[in-house]
Parts: sequence; C-alpha cells; structure tokens
Amino acid sequence: MSIKYVLIPKGNPSKPEEPKKFYANAKSDGEVNLKKLSKEIAEGSTTVSDSDVLAVLNDLTKYLRRHLAEGQIVRFGDFGSFQVTLSSDGAETEDKFNHTMIRGNKIAFRPGVDLKEMLNNLKYEKTK
Repeated sequence: MSIKYVLIPKGNPSKPEEPKKFYANAKSDGEVNLKKLSKEIAEGSTTVSDSDVLAVLNDLTKYLRRHLAEGQIVRFGDFGSFQVTLSSDGAETEDKFNHTMIRGNKIAFRPGVDLKEMLNNLKYEKTK
C-alpha cells in the first residue's frame, strides 16, 4: 500500500513575485467509520461481537471528550496521546492578558511508537 499524492502549485506570500513551486499534498483514499472498525476488531477476536466493540469505542469517544474538556492529556499507550491546544493574541504583560484574547483551540494528536514506525515506512505514489 502507498499514500497517494497530488502536486499543488503554491506561491510564497511574502515574495509574490517569485514563481510558484509545486508541493505534495496527500490525497485520501476513502474512509473508515467506527462501525466498520468495530467489525474488523471483532473479526480478529473470538470473544467479542462487533456490537460489543462498537459500544466500547462509543464510550471511548465519550470519555475522551470529558477528559480533554477537563484539560487532561489522554494517553493511549503506544497508539499516542490527545491534548487540547490553544492559540491567542499576545499581551504586553501577563496582567494585560484575559481569556477573551484566546482565539481558538484544537485537539492535538501525538502519535506513539507504533504509528511513528508506520510513518517511517510509508511508500508514496503520485496520482491524478
């Protein structure tokens, strides 16, 4: 298997007079939802049904949301970890900062050992 990519021309916003360069952009090749994942996990086990796995994955999502909303890092062993990150405007001093200066938030995923190894072994294929 390989990761498909397309080439996208992009200019340098700070130097618009320079010619555009071509950059690789990953092209997704379908998607997998929780129901399909639960069936695949259940097929690899003789003791649980896909409904059992789906129930656990749904609970996992619920508890992941709760712990992230409480400001906790959620670690999934070798899989990786999730954490809320913020972006904000700057203040001249600490006293001049207030929460309204926070402009946005995201959930950061940091891959663990297994996924980093997968990334290091990817193959790539140009597509149209």
